[in-house]
Amino acid sequence: MESYSNLIEGINGLKEQGYVEDFNLKENCLECREGAYKVFHDEFEIDKWFRIEGDDSSAENASILYAISSEKYGLKGTMVNAYGVYSDSIADQMLSKLKFA
Repeated sequence: MESYSNLIEGINGLKEQGYVEDFNLKENCLECREGAYKVFHDEFEIDKWFRIEGDDSSAENASILYAISSEKYGLKGTMVNAYGVYSDSIADQMLSKLKFA
């Protein structure tokens, strides 16, 4: 089973698999290429996700690394988010898409 011990290792491993875009979470979409692409909840899939824990294994030091693809735009990339915490307000459709368990 694929796993990574830190974010750098995970991002580099996914880049080798073609996940080269850097997605940023916005209120109702994901953006990449400095806003050139706005990918909405029904236009992308989460192909894989990895929980990456910090040095002390506490939830506040954990992140989720997502491997994301959009068939519509022909994009594959990654997004990093804090584990279980959404400090920015996001639309319900985006929140439900990003929940994995």
